[in-house]
Formats: sequence, C-alpha cells, structure tokens
Amino acid sequence: MSKTPLARAVALATLGASLTMPSLAQADFIGDSKATLELRNFYMNRDLRDTTAAQQSKREEWAQGFILKAESGFTEGTVGFGLDAYAGLGLKLDSSDERAGTGLLPNAFGNEGPDEYSELSGAVKARISKTVGKVGGLMPKLPIVSSGDSRLLPQVFTGGMITSQEIDGLTLNGGQLREVNQRASTDRVDITATNVGGESDRYNFAGGDYKFNGGNTTVGVWYGELEDIYDQKLYNLIHVQPIGDWKLGANLAYFDSQDNGRKLGGKLDNDLTSVNLWAGIGAHTFRVGYQKVGGDNAFPFLTETDPYIVNYIQILDFTRKDEKSWQARYDVNFASYGIPGLTAFVRYVTGDGFDGVGGASGKEWERDVDISYIIQEGPLKNLGVRWRNAMVRSNASIGDLDENRLIVSYTIPLM
Repeated sequence: MSKTPLARAVALATLGASLTMPSLAQADFIGDSKATLELRNFYMNRDLRDTTAAQQSKREEWAQGFILKAESGFTEGTVGFGLDAYAGLGLKLDSSDERAGTGLLPNAFGNEGPDEYSELSGAVKARISKTVGKVGGLMPKLPIVSSGDSRLLPQVFTGGMITSQEIDGLTLNGGQLREVNQRASTDRVDITATNVGGESDRYNFAGGDYKFNGGNTTVGVWYGELEDIYDQKLYNLIHVQPIGDWKLGANLAYFDSQDNGRKLGGKLDNDLTSVNLWAGIGAHTFRVGYQKVGGDNAFPFLTETDPYIVNYIQILDFTRKDEKSWQARYDVNFASYGIPGLTAFVRYVTGDGFDGVGGASGKEWERDVDISYIIQEGPLKNLGVRWRNAMVRSNASIGDLDENRLIVSYTIPLM
C-alpha cells in the first residue's frame, strides 16, 4: 500500500535519524556524521503581462517541500569509506490547469499535475589523505557546473567526481555526470543545455582554483564538455582587498565555448566576459557588474544549473547573442542596526545589443528586491522568511513579467 504524504515526510526524518544508529563502522563514520531536514514552503506568482485572452495570463502555485540531506563520516584506515543520502518530497498545496508551470511542481499549463512527487538518491564515497571521491547522487557547486536550487527541491545529478586538496591553497576537481533529475521532476534523464540543442549522457569536467596572497587572491581554470554538443573553458580571477574600513573586491570570469564531437546542437562559437566589482563598509555593500556575450551564438550552460556569470539573476540571464548588460546592486545587513538575521538587496540590470522580436533592436531590464530574515535564537531558531520581487521589461520573446516569491524555510538539525 502506498504511503500518504505525511507518512513520506515522517520517513524522511526517520532515514536521517537512522544514520545515528550504531553499526560495524568505526567511530569517525558516526562521530563526523551530520544530517538536516529542511521544511521549505514556497509560494510563487508570475504575472504574464503580454499574453492574450487565449494564452496563460499568470502562473501561480503554492507547495511544501521536505529536503533531507545526510552525510556520514569516513571509516578509519588508509582508505576511508562513507555514505551520503538525499531525499526530497514535494506536496502541492494550491495549483490549477490555468495557473500551472511555475517550476515548483512537475506540471505545465493545462495540466496541474500530481498532488505530490518524491525523489531519493545516495552516494558512496572514499577518502585517501585529502582526496575524496564520490559516486552516485551529486549536487556539485563548482564554477563550471553548479546544481540549481531556486525552486521547491534541488537539482540532482548522477555520476562521479573527485576533489583533492593535497597541496595547501590548491583545490582540484574532476568528474563525469551521466544523468540529471531536474528540480520539478522524479525522472533521471539525459543532460541538456540552455541556448543550444541536443542531449547527452556524458558531461565531463575538470579544473580547480589556487588561493594565495594570504587567501585574498584566487585564480581558477576549468574545462567542461557536454559530449557531442559543446566544450567550454573558464578562466577566473578573484581578489579581495581591505583598505581601512572598506573591503574592495573583484570577480573576473571569461568563458570560451565551441561545438564538440558530432555537434548535436549545431555549430557553436561563443565567448562571454563577466565582471563583478564590489565595495563594502559596515552594513553596506555596493556592486557593479558587466557582462558581454561575443561570438556567433548565445552562451550555453547546463539546463537549470546556476552559471557562474554576474547577470544570471531571478528571471533573466542576459546571455543572448551579442548582448551587453550592466548591473547595479546595493546590499544591507541589518545586524549592524541591532537586527541580526535581517538582510536585503535591490538590483537593477539592463541589457541591449541583441535582436528583439520582429528584428527590433533588442532591449531588456530586470529590477529585483530581495528581503530575508532568519531567526537567530530561541525555539524557532533557523526559521527563515524570504520575499523576492522581480519586474522584467523586454522586447525579446520573454516579454514583460512581474513576479513574487515568498519562501518560508525551517532547517532542523537531526544529528
């Protein structure tokens, strides 16, 4: 007999708690283990302002997510072994055929989809010295590939990867991803990319970064290959410089992308430059960003991942062919004013230089307001509330949009 949604949620917590049970493993396997259960309540409303009466006028849904993440330590010995586990459950609280398609649930306009969906994955890991290898379910957070987590449940890849930190300051990563479970899906499918066609069952990646100058400077070199579609090189420089009460910083990234193998996505020749400069003092941080897309194509990146570019924001990514975009952003941390846990930012990005609808000169902009508060102590410690508001005006295919997201999350440490 199938479990009810409540029973499945309880099962997630039980799975995490079970990792604390005694076993034949050595003490480090248990002692270094950790597990959390995140309760994520997500409301999203996107007003599609440019639609006609025959089209969808808005997307509006409300859902509850349960996200369990558990990591064991390693057994003792020259080679230590361990296990990681992830389980996710999404429950539909409100939707309809006319308002579906926010990305919170596995549905689309005209079909509000199932009342619930769930997913489960795990990874076996091994450690030798300061090198760790993992095989199974992965959520990499690397400049060349970063698993997306901007909806109800996170994106999970299946594959293997190695991380090595044998040399002080130097971190090396490499691996291969074979399949992906997208954010609002229960299926593992081949890997695709945004702005380029085709699908592949192999994404190979390698690279690393080196920190020096007292940790203030980082250089990185990365390579990624979506086999038979495209390959991509990334060169990255990050520098942070304290000057008196100020902290100045810069993050420079350059991507070079070409078609690969059988060219299942067609011919591709693209380069992208991303510049992020910031200056912070006390509670305040001021940022300026610049992004330029060159070559013969739009910038390619794995579908639903978070590309390492400055103007990938709440709705737009400003990666169209020939697009140039500028960003201005202001952040404030209210801890300096006696309200720890309260942060906010406002951001404006404008882009142009691409082809708009009907051959018009392309122009678009997005304005974001983001306010979040996390309770710092007491019985509701770690309860967070976040409001994200965005406005888009564009003469490209996306048109004009207004959007609100309200996210309430509560993270429970299980061990």
